[in-house]
Amino acid sequence: MRQKKDGGVSAKLIDYRIFLPSLIIIIAICIPFSLNESDSLELMNNLFNQIVESFKWGYIWYTIILVIAGLYLSFSKYGNVVLGDPTEKPRFNLFEYASILIAMGLGSTIMRTGMIQWTAVANDPPFGVEPGSTEALMWGNSYSMFMWSFQVFAIFVMAAPAMGYILHVRKRPFMRISEACRVIFGDHFTDGVGGKILDVIFLVSILSGAAVTLGLGTPIITYNLADIFNLEINFMLTFIVTLVWVCLFSISAYLGIEKGIKKLSTLNMYLAGAFALFIIIIGPGVFILDYFTDSVGFLVSHYIDLSLYTNSLDMKGTTHIESHTVFWFAYSATWAMLHSVFAAKISRGRTIREMILTYLLAPTLISWVATGVLGGLGVHRFLIGELTVLDIVKEDKMAAIPAILNSLPLPTIAIVIFIIIATIFLTTTLDSTTYTIASYTGTKNMSKAEPSKSLRIIVAGVITVLALLLMRVGGLPPLEVLSGIMGIPIIAIQFLTIYAAKKMMDQDKAWINNVRKDKNQVIKRG
Repeated sequence: MRQKKDGGVSAKLIDYRIFLPSLIIIIAICIPFSLNESDSLELMNNLFNQIVESFKWGYIWYTIILVIAGLYLSFSKYGNVVLGDPTEKPRFNLFEYASILIAMGLGSTIMRTGMIQWTAVANDPPFGVEPGSTEALMWGNSYSMFMWSFQVFAIFVMAAPAMGYILHVRKRPFMRISEACRVIFGDHFTDGVGGKILDVIFLVSILSGAAVTLGLGTPIITYNLADIFNLEINFMLTFIVTLVWVCLFSISAYLGIEKGIKKLSTLNMYLAGAFALFIIIIGPGVFILDYFTDSVGFLVSHYIDLSLYTNSLDMKGTTHIESHTVFWFAYSATWAMLHSVFAAKISRGRTIREMILTYLLAPTLISWVATGVLGGLGVHRFLIGELTVLDIVKEDKMAAIPAILNSLPLPTIAIVIFIIIATIFLTTTLDSTTYTIASYTGTKNMSKAEPSKSLRIIVAGVITVLALLLMRVGGLPPLEVLSGIMGIPIIAIQFLTIYAAKKMMDQDKAWINNVRKDKNQVIKRG
Protein backbone atom coordinates (compact mmCIF):
# COMPACT_ATOMS: atom_id res chain seq x y z
CA MET A 1 0.00 0.00 0.00
CA ARG A 2 1.15 3.50 -0.74
CA GLN A 3 2.23 5.54 2.25
CA LYS A 4 1.68 9.27 2.53
CA LYS A 5 4.56 11.65 2.90
CA ASP A 6 5.77 12.55 6.37
CA GLY A 7 3.43 15.50 6.75
CA GLY A 8 0.31 13.31 6.81
CA VAL A 9 -0.76 10.40 8.92
CA SER A 10 -1.25 7.26 6.92
CA ALA A 11 -2.85 3.99 7.90
CA LYS A 12 0.54 2.44 7.22
CA LEU A 13 2.41 4.91 9.42
CA ILE A 14 2.39 2.49 12.37
CA ASP A 15 2.72 -1.26 12.48
CA TYR A 16 -0.52 -1.80 14.38
CA ARG A 17 0.20 -5.51 14.78
CA ILE A 18 2.64 -4.70 17.57
CA PHE A 19 1.55 -1.19 18.63
CA LEU A 20 -2.13 -1.84 19.39
CA PRO A 21 -1.62 -5.06 21.43
CA SER A 22 1.04 -3.26 23.52
CA LEU A 23 -1.27 -0.33 24.19
CA ILE A 24 -4.21 -2.59 25.03
CA ILE A 25 -2.10 -4.60 27.49
CA ILE A 26 -0.94 -1.44 29.30
CA ILE A 27 -4.48 -0.05 29.53
CA ALA A 28 -5.79 -3.41 30.72
CA ILE A 29 -3.17 -3.39 33.47
CA CYS A 30 -3.49 0.28 34.43
CA ILE A 31 -7.29 0.58 34.78
CA PRO A 32 -7.87 -2.06 37.49
CA PHE A 33 -4.64 -1.09 39.27
CA SER A 34 -5.57 2.57 39.25
CA LEU A 35 -9.10 1.94 40.52
CA ASN A 36 -7.80 -0.26 43.33
CA GLU A 37 -4.48 1.40 44.06
CA SER A 38 -3.91 0.20 47.63
CA ASP A 39 -4.82 -3.41 46.90
CA SER A 40 -2.95 -3.53 43.61
CA LEU A 41 0.14 -1.91 45.14
CA GLU A 42 0.07 -4.44 47.95
CA LEU A 43 -0.28 -7.25 45.40
CA MET A 44 2.60 -5.95 43.31
CA ASN A 45 4.81 -5.38 46.33
CA ASN A 46 4.14 -8.87 47.63
CA LEU A 47 4.94 -10.33 44.22
CA PHE A 48 8.09 -8.26 43.93
CA ASN A 49 9.18 -9.12 47.48
CA GLN A 50 8.80 -12.77 46.60
CA ILE A 51 11.04 -12.24 43.58
CA VAL A 52 13.60 -10.46 45.76
CA GLU A 53 13.60 -13.34 48.25
CA SER A 54 13.84 -16.07 45.61
CA PHE A 55 15.83 -14.53 42.79
CA LYS A 56 18.06 -11.76 44.13
CA TRP A 57 21.12 -13.93 43.48
CA GLY A 58 20.00 -14.22 39.85
CA TYR A 59 19.80 -10.46 39.30
CA ILE A 60 23.23 -9.99 40.86
CA TRP A 61 24.89 -12.58 38.62
CA TYR A 62 22.91 -11.39 35.60
CA THR A 63 24.52 -7.94 35.78
CA ILE A 64 27.99 -9.33 36.40
CA ILE A 65 27.69 -11.66 33.40
CA LEU A 66 26.65 -8.70 31.25
CA VAL A 67 29.76 -6.76 32.30
CA ILE A 68 31.93 -9.77 31.46
CA ALA A 69 30.18 -10.16 28.09
CA GLY A 70 30.73 -6.47 27.38
CA LEU A 71 34.43 -6.70 28.13
CA TYR A 72 34.69 -9.86 26.02
CA LEU A 73 33.04 -8.27 22.97
CA SER A 74 35.11 -5.10 23.44
CA PHE A 75 38.56 -6.65 23.72
CA SER A 76 38.16 -9.72 21.51
CA LYS A 77 38.27 -9.75 17.72
CA TYR A 78 34.63 -8.58 17.69
CA GLY A 79 35.58 -5.27 19.24
CA ASN A 80 37.07 -4.00 15.96
CA VAL A 81 33.88 -4.62 13.96
CA VAL A 82 32.49 -1.35 12.59
CA LEU A 83 28.75 -0.71 12.69
CA GLY A 84 28.44 0.51 9.13
CA ASP A 85 30.86 1.25 6.31
CA PRO A 86 34.43 1.01 7.71
CA THR A 87 35.53 3.81 5.35
CA GLU A 88 33.10 6.36 6.80
CA LYS A 89 33.62 8.55 9.84
CA PRO A 90 31.27 8.10 12.81
CA ARG A 91 28.02 10.04 12.69
CA PHE A 92 28.95 12.10 15.78
CA ASN A 93 32.25 13.17 17.31
CA LEU A 94 33.16 11.57 20.66
CA PHE A 95 31.89 14.44 22.84
CA GLU A 96 28.54 14.59 21.04
CA TYR A 97 28.25 10.81 21.08
CA ALA A 98 29.05 10.52 24.80
CA SER A 99 26.73 13.45 25.66
CA ILE A 100 23.78 11.79 23.91
CA LEU A 101 24.42 8.47 25.68
CA ILE A 102 24.81 10.23 29.05
CA ALA A 103 21.59 12.21 28.65
CA MET A 104 19.71 9.09 27.58
CA GLY A 105 21.26 6.88 30.25
CA LEU A 106 20.94 9.16 33.27
CA GLY A 107 17.98 11.44 32.63
CA SER A 108 16.52 13.53 35.43
CA THR A 109 16.75 10.52 37.75
CA ILE A 110 20.38 11.35 38.51
CA MET A 111 19.23 14.73 39.90
CA ARG A 112 16.98 12.93 42.39
CA THR A 113 19.24 10.03 43.35
CA GLY A 114 22.33 12.24 43.47
CA MET A 115 20.64 14.60 45.92
CA ILE A 116 18.76 12.27 48.28
CA GLN A 117 19.50 8.57 47.61
CA TRP A 118 22.22 8.58 50.29
CA THR A 119 19.55 9.31 52.92
CA ALA A 120 17.77 5.98 52.37
CA VAL A 121 20.99 4.08 53.08
CA ALA A 122 22.07 6.36 55.94
CA ASN A 123 18.72 5.71 57.64
CA ASP A 124 18.88 1.96 56.95
CA PRO A 125 22.55 0.99 56.46
CA PRO A 126 23.85 -2.54 55.79
CA PHE A 127 26.12 -4.83 57.83
CA GLY A 128 24.74 -3.70 61.18
CA VAL A 129 26.05 -0.14 60.84
CA GLU A 130 24.37 2.40 63.14
CA PRO A 131 21.84 4.59 61.28
CA GLY A 132 22.93 8.20 60.89
CA SER A 133 26.55 7.44 61.82
CA THR A 134 29.54 8.63 59.80
CA GLU A 135 30.01 5.10 58.46
CA ALA A 136 26.36 5.06 57.39
CA LEU A 137 26.96 8.34 55.52
CA MET A 138 29.89 6.76 53.69
CA TRP A 139 27.76 3.78 52.70
CA GLY A 140 25.03 6.17 51.57
CA ASN A 141 26.92 8.21 49.00
CA SER A 142 29.00 5.26 47.84
CA TYR A 143 25.85 3.26 47.20
CA SER A 144 24.38 6.20 45.26
CA MET A 145 27.45 5.99 43.02
CA PHE A 146 27.20 2.21 42.80
CA MET A 147 23.65 2.53 41.46
CA TRP A 148 25.10 4.30 38.41
CA SER A 149 28.05 2.03 37.76
CA PHE A 150 29.18 -0.58 35.28
CA GLN A 151 26.46 -3.16 35.94
CA VAL A 152 23.60 -0.77 35.15
CA PHE A 153 25.17 0.58 31.99
CA ALA A 154 26.01 -2.96 30.88
CA ILE A 155 22.26 -3.65 31.21
CA PHE A 156 21.58 -0.65 28.97
CA VAL A 157 24.07 -1.38 26.19
CA MET A 158 24.53 -5.10 25.76
CA ALA A 159 21.69 -5.63 23.26
CA ALA A 160 23.06 -2.77 21.14
CA PRO A 161 25.70 -4.76 19.20
CA ALA A 162 23.02 -6.99 17.65
CA MET A 163 20.66 -4.08 16.95
CA GLY A 164 23.45 -1.97 15.45
CA TYR A 165 24.68 -4.85 13.33
CA ILE A 166 21.31 -5.64 11.73
CA LEU A 167 20.73 -1.94 11.05
CA HIS A 168 24.09 -0.64 9.86
CA VAL A 169 25.82 -3.75 8.51
CA ARG A 170 23.09 -6.10 7.32
CA LYS A 171 20.83 -3.13 6.42
CA ARG A 172 17.65 -4.77 7.66
CA PRO A 173 14.60 -2.48 7.29
CA PHE A 174 13.23 -2.93 10.81
CA MET A 175 15.24 -2.26 13.95
CA ARG A 176 13.37 -4.74 16.15
CA ILE A 177 14.19 -7.42 18.69
CA SER A 178 12.53 -10.04 16.52
CA GLU A 179 14.73 -9.03 13.60
CA ALA A 180 17.88 -9.34 15.70
CA CYS A 181 16.83 -12.84 16.73
CA ARG A 182 16.12 -13.97 13.15
CA VAL A 183 19.57 -15.53 13.00
CA ILE A 184 18.64 -17.73 15.99
CA PHE A 185 15.01 -18.66 15.36
CA GLY A 186 14.73 -18.39 11.59
CA ASP A 187 12.29 -16.66 9.25
CA HIS A 188 9.14 -18.57 10.27
CA PHE A 189 9.41 -17.54 13.94
CA THR A 190 10.53 -13.97 13.25
CA ASP A 191 7.81 -13.21 10.71
CA GLY A 192 5.15 -15.06 12.67
CA VAL A 193 3.52 -14.93 16.10
CA GLY A 194 6.75 -15.54 18.00
CA GLY A 195 8.43 -12.46 16.57
CA LYS A 196 5.36 -10.32 17.31
CA ILE A 197 5.37 -11.51 20.94
CA LEU A 198 9.00 -10.43 21.35
CA ASP A 199 8.23 -7.01 19.90
CA VAL A 200 5.12 -6.57 22.04
CA ILE A 201 7.09 -7.40 25.21
CA PHE A 202 9.55 -4.67 24.25
CA LEU A 203 6.86 -2.06 23.64
CA VAL A 204 4.87 -2.84 26.78
CA SER A 205 7.95 -2.45 28.97
CA ILE A 206 9.04 0.76 27.26
CA LEU A 207 5.64 2.48 27.10
CA SER A 208 4.96 1.73 30.77
CA GLY A 209 8.49 2.70 31.74
CA ALA A 210 8.25 5.99 29.84
CA ALA A 211 4.94 6.85 31.52
CA VAL A 212 6.43 6.08 34.94
CA THR A 213 9.55 8.12 34.19
CA LEU A 214 7.49 11.14 33.19
CA GLY A 215 5.34 10.72 36.29
CA LEU A 216 8.28 10.32 38.66
CA GLY A 217 10.32 13.08 37.02
CA THR A 218 7.59 15.69 37.41
CA PRO A 219 7.90 16.05 41.23
CA ILE A 220 11.54 17.06 40.79
CA ILE A 221 10.22 20.20 39.12
CA THR A 222 6.93 20.75 40.98
CA TYR A 223 8.50 20.68 44.44
CA ASN A 224 11.10 23.26 43.47
CA LEU A 225 8.61 25.48 41.64
CA ALA A 226 6.27 25.32 44.63
CA ASP A 227 9.14 26.38 46.88
CA ILE A 228 10.09 29.39 44.72
CA PHE A 229 6.56 30.71 44.15
CA ASN A 230 4.98 29.42 47.37
CA LEU A 231 2.51 27.26 45.45
CA GLU A 232 0.47 24.29 46.52
CA ILE A 233 1.58 20.99 45.01
CA ASN A 234 -1.54 19.63 43.32
CA PHE A 235 -2.59 17.90 40.13
CA MET A 236 -3.04 21.20 38.26
CA LEU A 237 0.59 22.17 38.87
CA THR A 238 1.65 18.67 37.88
CA PHE A 239 -0.51 18.90 34.76
CA ILE A 240 1.04 22.24 33.70
CA VAL A 241 4.60 21.05 34.27
CA THR A 242 3.88 17.84 32.36
CA LEU A 243 2.44 19.74 29.40
CA VAL A 244 5.50 22.01 29.25
CA TRP A 245 7.70 18.94 29.28
CA VAL A 246 5.60 17.31 26.58
CA CYS A 247 5.98 20.34 24.35
CA LEU A 248 9.74 20.33 24.85
CA PHE A 249 10.38 16.65 24.20
CA SER A 250 7.86 16.56 21.35
CA ILE A 251 9.63 19.45 19.61
CA SER A 252 13.02 17.84 20.19
CA ALA A 253 11.81 14.44 18.95
CA TYR A 254 10.19 16.12 15.94
CA LEU A 255 13.45 17.89 15.06
CA GLY A 256 15.30 14.58 15.26
CA ILE A 257 18.72 13.56 16.51
CA GLU A 258 20.87 16.16 14.75
CA LYS A 259 18.81 19.29 15.43
CA GLY A 260 17.07 18.27 18.64
CA ILE A 261 18.49 15.48 20.76
CA LYS A 262 22.17 16.16 20.03
CA LYS A 263 21.95 19.90 20.71
CA LEU A 264 20.01 19.46 23.96
CA SER A 265 22.36 16.72 25.17
CA THR A 266 25.54 18.71 24.57
CA LEU A 267 23.97 21.86 26.06
CA ASN A 268 23.06 19.98 29.20
CA MET A 269 26.62 18.73 29.66
CA TYR A 270 27.84 22.33 29.77
CA LEU A 271 25.02 23.41 32.09
CA ALA A 272 25.56 20.48 34.46
CA GLY A 273 29.29 21.20 34.61
CA ALA A 274 28.63 24.88 35.31
CA PHE A 275 26.11 24.00 38.04
CA ALA A 276 28.60 21.67 39.74
CA LEU A 277 31.21 24.45 39.76
CA PHE A 278 28.57 26.88 41.04
CA ILE A 279 27.82 24.65 44.05
CA ILE A 280 31.50 24.05 44.76
CA ILE A 281 32.35 27.77 44.61
CA ILE A 282 29.45 29.20 46.64
CA GLY A 283 28.90 26.12 48.79
CA PRO A 284 31.13 23.88 50.91
CA GLY A 285 33.54 23.25 48.04
CA VAL A 286 36.45 21.83 50.07
CA PHE A 287 34.17 19.44 51.96
CA ILE A 288 32.48 18.29 48.71
CA LEU A 289 35.82 17.55 47.06
CA ASP A 290 37.11 15.72 50.15
CA TYR A 291 33.87 13.77 50.59
CA PHE A 292 33.77 12.88 46.88
CA THR A 293 37.31 11.52 47.17
CA ASP A 294 36.38 9.51 50.28
CA SER A 295 33.21 8.22 48.62
CA VAL A 296 35.06 7.01 45.53
CA GLY A 297 37.69 5.34 47.72
CA PHE A 298 35.00 3.73 49.88
CA LEU A 299 33.14 2.52 46.80
CA VAL A 300 36.25 1.02 45.22
CA SER A 301 37.08 -0.73 48.52
CA HIS A 302 33.57 -2.14 48.89
CA TYR A 303 32.56 -2.59 45.25
CA ILE A 304 32.61 -6.38 45.52
CA ASP A 305 30.60 -6.23 48.77
CA LEU A 306 27.88 -4.16 47.08
CA SER A 307 27.94 -6.20 43.87
CA LEU A 308 27.49 -9.58 45.59
CA TYR A 309 25.43 -8.66 48.66
CA THR A 310 22.42 -10.94 49.28
CA ASN A 311 22.38 -10.93 53.12
CA SER A 312 21.81 -14.70 53.11
CA LEU A 313 22.51 -14.96 56.86
CA ASP A 314 20.02 -12.14 57.58
CA MET A 315 22.68 -10.04 59.28
CA LYS A 316 20.78 -7.47 61.39
CA GLY A 317 17.72 -7.96 59.19
CA THR A 318 16.84 -6.83 55.67
CA THR A 319 18.15 -3.36 54.77
CA HIS A 320 17.50 -0.83 52.00
CA ILE A 321 20.49 -1.92 49.91
CA GLU A 322 19.44 -5.56 49.76
CA SER A 323 15.98 -4.95 48.30
CA HIS A 324 16.68 -1.77 46.37
CA THR A 325 19.62 -3.20 44.42
CA VAL A 326 17.43 -5.98 43.03
CA PHE A 327 14.66 -3.50 42.23
CA TRP A 328 17.14 -1.14 40.58
CA PHE A 329 18.57 -3.88 38.38
CA ALA A 330 15.08 -5.16 37.52
CA TYR A 331 13.78 -1.67 36.74
CA SER A 332 16.87 -0.93 34.65
CA ALA A 333 16.24 -4.13 32.70
CA THR A 334 12.89 -2.75 31.51
CA TRP A 335 14.84 0.06 29.84
CA ALA A 336 17.58 -2.19 28.50
CA MET A 337 16.21 -2.72 25.03
CA LEU A 338 15.23 0.92 24.59
CA HIS A 339 18.73 2.12 25.46
CA SER A 340 20.25 -0.50 23.21
CA VAL A 341 18.00 0.30 20.25
CA PHE A 342 18.72 4.01 20.58
CA ALA A 343 22.47 3.44 21.09
CA ALA A 344 22.47 1.25 17.99
CA LYS A 345 20.72 3.95 15.95
CA ILE A 346 23.29 6.66 16.78
CA SER A 347 26.37 4.41 16.59
CA ARG A 348 26.83 4.28 12.82
CA GLY A 349 30.55 4.35 12.13
CA ARG A 350 31.50 3.32 15.67
CA THR A 351 33.17 0.02 16.48
CA ILE A 352 31.63 -2.47 18.90
CA ARG A 353 34.41 -1.57 21.34
CA GLU A 354 33.78 2.17 21.09
CA MET A 355 30.06 1.76 21.63
CA ILE A 356 30.26 -0.53 24.65
CA LEU A 357 33.13 1.20 26.45
CA THR A 358 31.68 4.68 25.89
CA TYR A 359 28.40 3.57 27.45
CA LEU A 360 30.15 1.84 30.34
CA LEU A 361 32.54 4.68 31.18
CA ALA A 362 31.09 8.08 30.22
CA PRO A 363 27.76 7.91 32.13
CA THR A 364 29.51 6.27 35.10
CA LEU A 365 32.01 9.12 35.37
CA ILE A 366 29.37 11.86 35.09
CA SER A 367 27.00 10.18 37.53
CA TRP A 368 29.75 9.76 40.13
CA VAL A 369 30.63 13.44 39.86
CA ALA A 370 26.96 14.47 40.08
CA THR A 371 26.45 12.23 43.12
CA GLY A 372 29.61 13.56 44.74
CA VAL A 373 28.53 17.19 44.37
CA LEU A 374 24.79 16.92 45.06
CA GLY A 375 25.10 14.26 47.74
CA GLY A 376 28.08 16.01 49.31
CA LEU A 377 26.07 19.20 49.72
CA GLY A 378 23.26 17.40 51.54
CA VAL A 379 25.62 15.45 53.79
CA HIS A 380 27.47 18.65 54.72
CA ARG A 381 24.22 20.37 55.71
CA PHE A 382 23.31 17.35 57.83
CA LEU A 383 26.69 17.17 59.56
CA ILE A 384 26.80 20.83 60.56
CA GLY A 385 23.26 20.60 61.90
CA GLU A 386 21.81 23.12 59.45
CA LEU A 387 19.27 20.62 58.06
CA THR A 388 17.76 17.51 59.60
CA VAL A 389 17.82 15.84 56.20
CA LEU A 390 17.42 12.31 57.52
CA ASP A 391 14.23 13.33 59.31
CA ILE A 392 12.86 15.34 56.36
CA VAL A 393 13.04 12.39 53.95
CA LYS A 394 11.06 10.21 56.36
CA GLU A 395 8.15 12.61 55.94
CA ASP A 396 8.57 13.50 52.25
CA LYS A 397 11.62 12.52 50.22
CA MET A 398 11.17 15.11 47.48
CA ALA A 399 10.81 17.95 50.01
CA ALA A 400 14.46 17.44 50.93
CA ILE A 401 15.66 18.65 47.52
CA PRO A 402 14.48 22.29 47.74
CA ALA A 403 15.41 22.30 51.43
CA ILE A 404 19.02 21.41 50.59
CA LEU A 405 19.21 23.88 47.69
CA ASN A 406 17.77 26.63 49.92
CA SER A 407 20.75 26.21 52.21
CA LEU A 408 23.04 27.72 49.54
CA PRO A 409 23.91 31.46 49.61
CA LEU A 410 21.95 32.11 46.36
CA PRO A 411 19.05 29.68 46.78
CA THR A 412 16.72 31.00 44.09
CA ILE A 413 19.44 30.91 41.43
CA ALA A 414 20.44 27.41 42.53
CA ILE A 415 16.87 26.12 42.35
CA VAL A 416 16.23 27.72 38.95
CA ILE A 417 19.39 26.18 37.48
CA PHE A 418 18.50 22.83 39.07
CA ILE A 419 15.04 22.99 37.47
CA ILE A 420 16.49 23.83 34.04
CA ILE A 421 18.99 20.98 34.12
CA ALA A 422 16.43 18.46 35.38
CA THR A 423 14.00 19.61 32.69
CA ILE A 424 16.53 19.18 29.91
CA PHE A 425 17.65 15.82 31.27
CA LEU A 426 14.12 14.43 31.27
CA THR A 427 13.45 16.04 27.90
CA THR A 428 16.44 14.28 26.34
CA THR A 429 15.41 10.98 27.90
CA LEU A 430 11.83 11.20 26.68
CA ASP A 431 12.62 12.56 23.22
CA SER A 432 15.09 9.69 22.80
CA THR A 433 12.36 7.33 24.01
CA THR A 434 9.81 8.83 21.62
CA TYR A 435 12.27 8.70 18.73
CA THR A 436 13.13 5.07 19.48
CA ILE A 437 9.53 3.88 19.82
CA ALA A 438 8.68 5.66 16.56
CA SER A 439 11.64 3.92 14.91
CA TYR A 440 10.56 0.59 16.34
CA THR A 441 6.87 0.74 15.44
CA GLY A 442 7.17 2.61 12.15
CA THR A 443 6.94 1.16 8.68
CA LYS A 444 9.87 3.05 7.17
CA ASN A 445 13.17 1.38 6.33
CA MET A 446 15.25 2.37 9.38
CA SER A 447 18.54 1.57 7.66
CA LYS A 448 17.86 4.37 5.17
CA ALA A 449 15.48 6.82 6.86
CA GLU A 450 14.54 8.53 10.10
CA PRO A 451 11.24 7.63 11.80
CA SER A 452 8.21 9.61 10.69
CA LYS A 453 7.85 12.99 12.40
CA SER A 454 4.11 12.51 12.63
CA LEU A 455 4.61 9.18 14.34
CA ARG A 456 6.99 10.76 16.85
CA ILE A 457 4.25 13.19 17.87
CA ILE A 458 1.71 10.39 18.14
CA VAL A 459 4.01 8.40 20.42
CA ALA A 460 4.69 11.49 22.57
CA GLY A 461 0.94 11.94 22.94
CA VAL A 462 0.41 8.32 23.98
CA ILE A 463 3.12 8.52 26.65
CA THR A 464 1.71 11.79 27.98
CA VAL A 465 -1.88 10.56 28.21
CA LEU A 466 -0.77 7.40 30.04
CA ALA A 467 1.32 9.38 32.52
CA LEU A 468 -1.38 11.97 33.23
CA LEU A 469 -4.10 9.36 33.69
CA LEU A 470 -1.95 7.40 36.11
CA MET A 471 -0.93 10.49 38.06
CA ARG A 472 -4.56 11.65 38.22
CA VAL A 473 -5.84 8.44 39.77
CA GLY A 474 -2.67 7.69 41.74
CA GLY A 475 -1.74 4.61 39.76
CA LEU A 476 1.98 5.21 39.29
CA PRO A 477 3.30 3.14 42.25
CA PRO A 478 1.82 -0.18 41.05
CA LEU A 479 3.05 0.44 37.52
CA GLU A 480 6.51 1.32 38.84
CA VAL A 481 6.72 -2.00 40.65
CA LEU A 482 5.20 -3.77 37.64
CA SER A 483 7.88 -2.21 35.43
CA GLY A 484 10.49 -3.81 37.65
CA ILE A 485 8.78 -7.18 37.41
CA MET A 486 8.58 -6.90 33.63
CA GLY A 487 12.36 -6.79 33.49
CA ILE A 488 12.40 -10.57 33.87
CA PRO A 489 11.44 -11.47 30.26
CA ILE A 490 13.70 -8.67 29.01
CA ILE A 491 16.67 -10.42 30.65
CA ALA A 492 16.09 -13.53 28.55
CA ILE A 493 15.74 -11.40 25.40
CA GLN A 494 19.00 -9.60 26.22
CA PHE A 495 20.99 -12.80 26.32
CA LEU A 496 19.39 -13.88 23.05
CA THR A 497 20.55 -10.66 21.37
CA ILE A 498 24.11 -11.06 22.69
CA TYR A 499 24.25 -14.55 21.22
CA ALA A 500 22.66 -13.27 18.01
CA ALA A 501 25.31 -10.56 17.64
CA LYS A 502 28.12 -13.07 17.96
CA LYS A 503 26.44 -15.51 15.58
CA MET A 504 25.87 -12.84 12.89
CA MET A 505 29.45 -11.61 13.10
CA ASP A 506 30.70 -15.20 12.90
CA GLN A 507 28.55 -15.90 9.83
CA ASP A 508 29.82 -12.77 8.07
CA LYS A 509 33.39 -13.04 9.39
CA ALA A 510 32.85 -9.40 10.32
CA TRP A 511 36.14 -9.17 12.27
CA ILE A 512 37.82 -9.58 8.86
CA ASN A 513 35.37 -8.01 6.43
CA ASN A 514 33.96 -5.08 8.41
CA VAL A 515 36.90 -3.46 10.18
CA ARG A 516 39.02 -0.35 9.65
CA LYS A 517 42.04 -1.72 7.88
CA ASP A 518 43.83 1.58 7.41
CA LYS A 519 43.16 4.94 9.05
CA ASN A 520 43.80 6.62 5.72
CA GLN A 521 40.79 4.79 4.30
CA VAL A 522 38.38 6.63 6.59
CA ILE A 523 36.56 9.34 4.68
CA LYS A 524 34.10 12.02 5.68
CA ARG A 525 30.53 10.80 5.82
CA GLY A 526 28.53 12.10 2.91
